[in-house]
Amino acid sequence: MKQTQAVGIDLGTTYSCVASLNEYGQPVTIPNQEGELATPSVVFFDEDMPIVGTEALRHAVSQPDRVVQHAKRFMGDEQKFWKIGGTRYSPVHISGMILRKLVAAAQERLGEVREAVITVPAQFSDVQRHATIQAGHAAGLERIEMINEPVAAALCHVLGHEGLAFTELAIDQQLLVYDLGGGTIDLAVVKYSSDAVRVVASDGDLELGGLDWTNVLVNLAAERFLDDVGEDPRGDKESLQHLLLEAEQAKRSLSVRPRTAITVLHQGHRRTFQIEQAEFEQASRKLVTRCEDVTRRILKDNKFGWAHIDVVLTTGGASRMPMIRASLKKLSGRTLNSTLSPDQSIAHGAAYYAGMLLANQQYARTVFNSQASSRLAQIRQQSVNARALGILIRDESGERQPHYLIPANTPLPVSRTHVFGTVVDNQRRVRVRIVESGAGSDRPPVVLGDCHISQLPPNLPEGSRIEVTISYDRNARVHVAAIEPESGVSAEAELIRRENLAGQLEEQAEPVESTGEQVGFELPTAQAATSVAGSAASPAVKAESARAPVSSTTAALQELSALASSATTAEPDQPILLCDRCGEPLGRGGRCQACGHGPTRKKEPAKKRRRPAGTGKSPAAKKKSGPRPDAGRRPRNSGEDEFWSLIDG
Repeated sequence: MKQTQAVGIDLGTTYSCVASLNEYGQPVTIPNQEGELATPSVVFFDEDMPIVGTEALRHAVSQPDRVVQHAKRFMGDEQKFWKIGGTRYSPVHISGMILRKLVAAAQERLGEVREAVITVPAQFSDVQRHATIQAGHAAGLERIEMINEPVAAALCHVLGHEGLAFTELAIDQQLLVYDLGGGTIDLAVVKYSSDAVRVVASDGDLELGGLDWTNVLVNLAAERFLDDVGEDPRGDKESLQHLLLEAEQAKRSLSVRPRTAITVLHQGHRRTFQIEQAEFEQASRKLVTRCEDVTRRILKDNKFGWAHIDVVLTTGGASRMPMIRASLKKLSGRTLNSTLSPDQSIAHGAAYYAGMLLANQQYARTVFNSQASSRLAQIRQQSVNARALGILIRDESGERQPHYLIPANTPLPVSRTHVFGTVVDNQRRVRVRIVESGAGSDRPPVVLGDCHISQLPPNLPEGSRIEVTISYDRNARVHVAAIEPESGVSAEAELIRRENLAGQLEEQAEPVESTGEQVGFELPTAQAATSVAGSAASPAVKAESARAPVSSTTAALQELSALASSATTAEPDQPILLCDRCGEPLGRGGRCQACGHGPTRKKEPAKKRRRPAGTGKSPAAKKKSGPRPDAGRRPRNSGEDEFWSLIDG
């Protein structure tokens, strides 16, 4: 039987790494073709041939227009591209080339590699995770699992530092994983015992990492050069690239020395400047403060104190900086655990997770010895979603606001069911806009796309219920399913992703499609939202779906239908009245602020209007009943659900 190797890949902003488990269940870093354990995440285009790694970095100074770096920071942004030699390359293209080199290196040691676990920041949105999967498929991988980077570090600590055969812990331990890498900072509070690793909370910043400290040194040296020579090297691509490489090396030196030198070359001038560690720390104070803010936020938002943290575990290359260690020691009041390799621990944790996924499969027992296989099969890992997930509505002022159904830091996998209803007879489609919260409390939400729920059963009467389930799988990927409960028919749910994926809500209205199709309004329900304890792995997204990705296949619908059917009763969500032309939630008076469409249907007597069971007054009667007594909750009267709109006064 064909063997499948346990391979883990740390796809980093500045450096990437690949590892696998040996027969004893121990992670081994796989060197690249040049014999290096870490590969620079850099691509150089020698005419049409991409070259990845150190050789690409070497050409960054002489040919900066043909070199791409730090693509991970733009992952999921479909408007970002690099044009080289008349060809446009997206972050997915660049990341796919980096992954292809790592996979090729693994195949030289292990044989054919078709499956791997790829690490991602905990704060990555569904859009960014989808892009990472696309990059993996472009590299030739057929099956891709993902694990959050701080969780991988925790697994490396538990299974590596403690050992595969460590004695059972007397009590559960709780640690704070502090992962400051080249492009991001990732934090997670992780509880672990002898047979489980469970994430309690996660937080981070996708725009804060070692790159920002490198830029501080670039600016310090450039300002000195400008004062001395009168020219700014940052205005020339070659001079800037040389300065970036110098600053990167200086940053590493200042982690072990009190001072270092940076050489600036520009317009025939050469200057060397001494940079003191104290000067570097002073100039970087704002960045350190941002790190401290994220650390305080994860504890405060989850009602933790430092007394609840047993271990502070640091990883990531930028965590080596003395200013970061001093800041974290001051905040936590304890000695930091720095036993993990800052450069390889994430890939090692991913390899452990790959081994855990394989350990219960019969053929994997031929790869690991019995002790390693048994230990890997015993350990369990559960993560949480870093972002809240819900739908986009308009509030009373007409502004678009997210209505979250799944809060952040909910154990995965998880699903929530929301009930919508049809507004005309024989309606065949409902549209819902899916939204995730931003990467941090100070960041705007991200619109994932419009979910078109089509192929509803024919001849549905007005007011028929449609149960829409949105879910995170164990990889924090978003799926959507829909069921017409009376017939039990599953409807197709397609998530059409928006072109603007930069993390900002679009304010302009979309053009109205003259399709004649109607959209639904929301119906109240007493069985709205629940979490589900288990879920099968989501189907892999094929590479050819890049242009029109679909969030759910038939298998995904069946999986999510099972999740919905096993839901337990919870408090109902608030109803939302949607435009029957463009699908946007209505504003005051029932008029859509997106397309201007207002109610045109003739009012029918209440006794002839079909209303779902459990609904109190009809919409027409409700409109005459005066203002809502409570804008935040839908009131209950004698056990009947009152049909209150979020936006009708």
